[in-house]
Amino acid sequence: MHSARYDHGPNGKHEQINFLSGSEKVPPKRKTGLVIFVIIALVVAAVAAVLIWFFVFKGNSEAAISNRRIPQTIVFSGHMKLADVPYDQKLEDIRSKEFSDLASNLESVIGESIKKDSFLAKYYKTSVVTAFSRGVMGYYWSEFYVPASDLELVPEFSEERMLDALNNSVKNSRSVMTPRSLKISEVTAARTDPRMARNPRSVECFYVLEAEEGKLKTFTSPGYPKGYTSKSRCQWQIRTSEKNSILVDFPVFYIEDYCPDDFVFIYDSLSPDDYQAITQKCGQRPPSNPLAVASSGNIMLINFITDSDVQRPGFEAQYTAIPLSNATTCGGSLTETEGVFTSPLYPRFYPPAVDCKWTIKVPPGNKVRVKFTMFRMKEPTVDVHVCHKDYVEIMGTKYCGEMASLALTSETNVLEVNFHSDKSYTDKGFSAEYSAYDPADPCPNKFACASGHCIAKEQKCDGWNDCGDMSDEIKCKCDKEQFACDNGLCKPRLWVCDRVNDCGDGSDEKRCSCEENEWRCGNGVCLPQDVVCDSKQDCADGSDEASCKSSPGICSEFSFTCSNNECVNKVNAECDRENDCADNSDEAGCDCGTRPYKLNRIVGGQNAELGEWPWQVSLHFMNNGHVCGASIISDKWLLSASHCFVTNDPANHVASNWLTYSGMQAQYKQDGVQRRAVKTIISHPNYNPMTFDYDIALLELSDPLQFTNTIQPICLPSASHVFPAGTSCWVTGWGAQREGGQVSMMLQKASVKIINDTVCDMVTEGQVTSRMLCSGFLAGGIDACQGDSGGPLVCFEESGKWFQAGIVSWGEGCARRNKPGVYTRITKLRDWVKMETGI
Repeated sequence: MHSARYDHGPNGKHEQINFLSGSEKVPPKRKTGLVIFVIIALVVAAVAAVLIWFFVFKGNSEAAISNRRIPQTIVFSGHMKLADVPYDQKLEDIRSKEFSDLASNLESVIGESIKKDSFLAKYYKTSVVTAFSRGVMGYYWSEFYVPASDLELVPEFSEERMLDALNNSVKNSRSVMTPRSLKISEVTAARTDPRMARNPRSVECFYVLEAEEGKLKTFTSPGYPKGYTSKSRCQWQIRTSEKNSILVDFPVFYIEDYCPDDFVFIYDSLSPDDYQAITQKCGQRPPSNPLAVASSGNIMLINFITDSDVQRPGFEAQYTAIPLSNATTCGGSLTETEGVFTSPLYPRFYPPAVDCKWTIKVPPGNKVRVKFTMFRMKEPTVDVHVCHKDYVEIMGTKYCGEMASLALTSETNVLEVNFHSDKSYTDKGFSAEYSAYDPADPCPNKFACASGHCIAKEQKCDGWNDCGDMSDEIKCKCDKEQFACDNGLCKPRLWVCDRVNDCGDGSDEKRCSCEENEWRCGNGVCLPQDVVCDSKQDCADGSDEASCKSSPGICSEFSFTCSNNECVNKVNAECDRENDCADNSDEAGCDCGTRPYKLNRIVGGQNAELGEWPWQVSLHFMNNGHVCGASIISDKWLLSASHCFVTNDPANHVASNWLTYSGMQAQYKQDGVQRRAVKTIISHPNYNPMTFDYDIALLELSDPLQFTNTIQPICLPSASHVFPAGTSCWVTGWGAQREGGQVSMMLQKASVKIINDTVCDMVTEGQVTSRMLCSGFLAGGIDACQGDSGGPLVCFEESGKWFQAGIVSWGEGCARRNKPGVYTRITKLRDWVKMETGI
């Protein structure tokens, strides 16, 4: 939309309206002069009015629309306990006369109570009772309408005010509709999304279900599996007997991944009361991480709300009942030397309002080590440093949130573990292993971290934070091959003056060739500090102008080149969700590097989850099974390594001898896997089988892939993309899990770090070229291995995208000390990929 503005004339001043002088006018007749003058004045006034409207009001119309005040609907929901009403089974039937009479009576009492508050009465619209349960508990919601003129008063609609109005009036109230008094002993009220305020007596897509023990029943979202429509408003009330709890599993869950628009909200109540919410979910969940929840009692409410125009399949849900004791019984004494314990109902969501206590006792003289293999207790607005709602408490410390690493050690041979969940919001919980160990030798033949983890002795004082708490890198005596940082850490001497702050305090870069007031270029040349961001390329490699927004005309190896050949001096400008190029080409082709499935963080897990690496491909050669890996870069092209195809056997370069498997997790499972033949193999013409230089190949598929939840392309970095040394990335594949071993049946993953080029060149004794990079750990232990060749090394960016940094190429053995894996550097060969594929 274009907005009008006042323009300046050619002389730079505002344009003027010049009136004719008397000598320039035609003398009118005296009789009509006044009329003509009035007409002219009216015309001028009309023109001025039009100009003012056009330039001022129309020009600001967009802002006016954006600031338009929209009336607001406010809803409170909760429950009321009716102390003097006998329970009747017919109250559960919303079509019965018993339900209708009592609901109308209670609605009248709620309305009368609210109207006694002069402020609330002014905006009150209606109240609706939606259900009754044993107790007798009545569930309701009340609606208020606030006109646009009063929006500044919205903050005054507080839960406290609503509760005061109800508490002050509903006790011993008498309905105007019936003579019966309703004694109310308990009242709750919570602000609620108006979209979940449904009247069971007058709306569609409202269901009352009964869960039975030993019977598995099913319900689905509207339109499933073809897809739900926008503006869906559905509710399911589920009940069971008083002695039971309700379990609901979602074997299929595919909702648009934007919760404010589309979501499923589940409550441990028959009212959408946030204080009794179990969880709110959207997005898509894989079979390995299904949504599965439980109630703390015999009732549950499920809401399904959609507002987006994107059509997704929706969900399929299965529900049943289990004895209440099965859901709430937990804890106990653990006296074996090792074992496993979990939160209630794990891996389902634990129920609300549960407390458990485990007492672990091992033989005297030993201590208890507890290692959590899964830990997830995330809750909205909860400070994970306080953990005041759901938590695990061990030795006086509470733990909550989602943790990638948690291992604890007792001070004696007895350890107590307490688990608590409050009445609102639950999660997957935890799974923990415990074991007894000798405190004199807590990690036989290994180094004992302060956290309780055990790592290889070679990893102590190697410069890497292997323990996670830096306990392996403190109190180190640096050897002759190491540099002593000012903060007491030891780092490899090769890391000194490599333009990377490895020590953390910059001490490894302080005493380098350049003075403090100088800038060191990427090639080591020192220049005055004021050359940085002066819009001139002073360093040969242009590093002085990298990431300088004030240098738009400077192009260097760090610059991103737009389609219009303009340069953007911003590190990793492509696909960062910001339009840096005038033609927006930096954000073109960014439909890549995403993982549709919602995945939990598995502590210490190395088997990849289904859909975790959707760009990974398995390459099978003739009848030999898996031989190499590859990555998906488009629906018709894969990226791999030349050394998989250029061998002593010409058959390896025959496209028809290869089959590709996309979407695979286990080599023996074909569910959801797409098999494609190879149409063309393009190895880089400069590939050198002696040095592995230019170790890159492209595979054209005979038929295009259909992108799914488990099959997605990886983003390719531009030639200017930077993967800094120390960056944590992931290498995946079905390769051998140890040197000389057999290929793995399950897709494996390993977290590795980018190693700076200076160190890479030194530890490989000068064998790397500019088309290669090193990644891994100098201490060894984690690496790619045989069978991983051609697979991707991928890194996660702050933009939320995954980029492929390298291709598994070569290495000396597998996971050996000071022998990191060597990968083909994608950025140096990006232009060749584009030339061959157009991608």
